[in-house]
Amino acid sequence: MLPDARPMRALARAAMAACLATATLAAQAAAPEKFAVTGLEKPATVLVDRWGVPHIYANTLYDAFYVQGFMAARDRLWQIDLWRKRGLGEMAKDFGAAYVDGDRMARAVLFRGDMSREWLAYGSDAKRVAEAFVAGINAYVGQVEARPELLPPEFKVLNYKPARWRAEDIVRIRHHGLTLNFTGEIDRAQIFCYAKPNAVRADWVRRELDPPVEPKVPEGLDTCGIPAAELRRAYELATAAPRFPKEWWSQPAARLQDIPVEQLYATLDPSSDTARSLGSNNWVIAGSRTTTGRPILANDPHRAHGAPSLRYISHLNAPGLSVIGAGEPFLPGISIGHNGTIAFGLTRFYMDQEDLYVYETNPAQPHEYRYKGRWEPMETITEQIAVRGEPTPRKVTIDYTRHGPVLVADGKTNRAYALRAAWLDLGMAPYFGSMDYMRAQSWDQFRAAMNRWGAPGENQVFADRTGNIGWIPGGLTVNRPNWDGLMPVPGDGRYEWAGYRNMDELPWAFNPAPGYVVTANENNIPANHPAAKIGVGYEWSDSSRARRLKSVVGANPRSSLEDSMAWQNDTVSLPAQRLVALVRPLNSSDAQVQRGLDLLRNWDGNERADSAAAALFEVWFSKHLRPAVVRAALPPDAARLVGAGDASRVIAVLERPDTWMTVDKRNEVMTTTLKAAMGEIEKKLGPDPKVWQWGKLHTAVFNHPLNAILDQNARAQYDVNAGPIGGSSFTPMNTSYRNSDFQLTAGASFRMVLDVGNWDASRAINTPGQSGNPASPHYRDLAPLWAKGEYFPLVYTRKAVEKESRERVELVPQ
Repeated sequence: MLPDARPMRALARAAMAACLATATLAAQAAAPEKFAVTGLEKPATVLVDRWGVPHIYANTLYDAFYVQGFMAARDRLWQIDLWRKRGLGEMAKDFGAAYVDGDRMARAVLFRGDMSREWLAYGSDAKRVAEAFVAGINAYVGQVEARPELLPPEFKVLNYKPARWRAEDIVRIRHHGLTLNFTGEIDRAQIFCYAKPNAVRADWVRRELDPPVEPKVPEGLDTCGIPAAELRRAYELATAAPRFPKEWWSQPAARLQDIPVEQLYATLDPSSDTARSLGSNNWVIAGSRTTTGRPILANDPHRAHGAPSLRYISHLNAPGLSVIGAGEPFLPGISIGHNGTIAFGLTRFYMDQEDLYVYETNPAQPHEYRYKGRWEPMETITEQIAVRGEPTPRKVTIDYTRHGPVLVADGKTNRAYALRAAWLDLGMAPYFGSMDYMRAQSWDQFRAAMNRWGAPGENQVFADRTGNIGWIPGGLTVNRPNWDGLMPVPGDGRYEWAGYRNMDELPWAFNPAPGYVVTANENNIPANHPAAKIGVGYEWSDSSRARRLKSVVGANPRSSLEDSMAWQNDTVSLPAQRLVALVRPLNSSDAQVQRGLDLLRNWDGNERADSAAAALFEVWFSKHLRPAVVRAALPPDAARLVGAGDASRVIAVLERPDTWMTVDKRNEVMTTTLKAAMGEIEKKLGPDPKVWQWGKLHTAVFNHPLNAILDQNARAQYDVNAGPIGGSSFTPMNTSYRNSDFQLTAGASFRMVLDVGNWDASRAINTPGQSGNPASPHYRDLAPLWAKGEYFPLVYTRKAVEKESRERVELVPQ
C-alpha cells in the first residue's frame, strides 16, 4: 500500500482537523499579520479587502512582485505547488508510480531552449520580475516550514510538503495554455480513413471550418495508420490537469499503472461543447456610446471550473506601477485589468499553433527517421523520475525529432509521431507576455508589447482614460506554405513551417467607426482583410455568443456598466431560437410529444435557471436530437465517428432537409427524439412541466481536485455548490456542462467591467473565492454573488481600499 493510504473515514477526519486548525489560525489573525522575510528590499504592506483581494503597497518595483508571490502562496499554496509539480513532471515523487507516464510526457513539453534568449523575449526585466515573484513564494514556503499550522490542509491530507521554486519554472512550464489543434488533426484523419466515401460530408457535420475549406489528405499520409488512441493519451498525459482517483488512494502500488489516464488527468473530449467553448467574451465601448461619456471595457474569460478558481485578483502598487486585475496565481503580474491609465482584457484567438508529424523510422535503427531522403537521428534525453515508495529514481527517455517531442513510436510499423507546437518555442510561455503590456501607458506602447505576445493566440481589447479604444489579436501565426494545418503531415521534409508571420499582418482596430468592438472566440478576421487568406486558423468557437453580444451592444446607443454586467450574464441561446422556429409548425398525435411542442413553440430561447422550456430544450438538444440527426444524415460508420456533431452544423442539416433527408424524415427525427427527452425529464423532474426548471438539472458545483478520495463530509468542506445556474455553451453567460448529469464544467469564473478613468466604479467577481484554503472565509464567499450575476467593487484608489480593507499583512526585510 502507499505509505499514506488510509480508510476514507480517517481521511475525512484528517481533512476536517486540518481545516479546523487553519480556521482557528484565521480567527486569531484579526490583528495585522507580520512576517519577517529574506529577499525583500524594504517594508511592504498588504490591505486585504472584504472580498479577499490583496492590495499590495511596496516601496520598490520588484518588491511588489515579491509580495505578489508571497500573497499568492498565502492564499493558493497547494494549488500553485500542484501546478508546478505537474508542469515539471514531479507528480510521482510525492504521489506514486501511477503518475510516472504523466511525468515523462510533462517533461517532453518543457521548454528546453536558451534561457538567456527566452527571458529577453518577454522584455528587459522579465527575469528579474520572475525571480522576485518566486522569492516571495519561497519566503512563504519558509514561513510554513517554520510554522506548521500555516500548512494548507491538502498537504496534510496527502502527507507531503510544498517545494521551493526557481524563476525558470514559470517559463519552462508550457502545459497550461489553451492549445490548438493537435487532437483535431487526429479526429479528421480518422474521419478520412473510416468514413470513405462520405468523409467530406461527415467532417462538415463534425466541425465547422471558417473560412470554408474542404480538407484534403496531404500527399504521402496514410490516414488509417494514425494510432489515434495512443496519440490522444500521450497528448493528455502531457497537457491535462491532474486528478486523484479513489483507485490511486486504495489500490496496491503494483496495480497503479492500470488506472486509466482519464482518471489520473482531467481529460477533455476535444469535440465536446465544453472544449469548443473554452475562451472568453470581451468588448470595449467608446465614451460616445456610454452613459458616463467614458469607455467601458468588459471581460469574462471562460475556462474549466473548479475549486479553487483559476483566476486570482490582486493589486500591485510600487513606484512607477499601480496595476489591478486578474491573472493566474502561479504567474507574476496582471493579464486582465488596468493600470490607472490603460485597461486591457483578453479572449482566445483560435490560431492554429500545432501540427502532428508522421515519420518513417529505420528498421535497423529505430531512433532514426527519414528526412529529405536520408536517415536522421533523433535526439534522446534521459530523465530520472523519483517515485514515492521506490528507493531509486526511474530512468526514462524522451526522443525528439527536428520538429518536436515524439509522443508515440511503433516499432512494428516503423512509424513515429511527434508534436510540433509553437508554444514550445522561444518567448511562448502562456500569458507571461503580459509582463510588458500591463505597464504600457498608450496604445502605441500596448501594441508594441502585443507584438511580442507568443501563446496562446489572444484577442486583446484596449481602452485608456483619454477615451481611446482598440482591438488587437496577438500570437505567432505559423506560416505553412503548402498545406492548411488541418491534418497530420509526413515528417519527411515536404511539409515545413516557413517560420512565423509578421504580427503586423493580422488585423487590428483603433477607435473604430462603430464605437465598439466585441470578440467571443469567433473568426473575427474581416473577409476582405489579407489575413483571411494566410491560414491563421479554421477551427473557431461557435459564433452564437459573438453574434448575440454584437447585437445587444450594437443596439444600445448609450451603454451603462449595468448593461455590460447584464450582458455577461445573458442567457439567450441563438441555437435554441433557431430550433424553436423549426418546432412551431409541428404537431403530434402523441400527447406527450404535443406537450413538449407546446412548451417550446412560444419560448424565446432565454435559458434562465427557472425556465421549464430551457430544461426540455437542453435535454432534447444535447442528449437526443443532435446524435439522432447525425445518424439520420450519415452512414453508420461516419455517424459513429461524428458523434453529436457540431451544434451549428446539426441545426443547418435540419434547416435544409432537402440536402440531407426528406422533410418527413426530418420531422420524424425531431418528434421521436423529443418524446425521448420528455420521458427523461419526466423521470428527473416529474410529470408536471409547471415545476420544471433548468436550474434543477443544471447546477454550478466547483469540485476540488481531491474530490474523489474524500468521503461525503470532507467533500462538503472542499467542494463548493453555488446552486442552480442558467445558460449553456452557446449563451454569452457560458455555462458548459457534462451530459451525464448537467453539472457545470466550464465558463466564466472571473468577470470584470471597468469604468475607464473612474476606476473605483469598476466591478468584478471571482468564484468560488479568492482563497484556496477550504477553511478560509474567502474560499467560497463569492460563489453566491457569482451565481446571482452580482459583482463587487474593484476598488483602486488608496482611500477606497482603506475603506473596504478588512485584513492587514505587513512584510519586513529580515
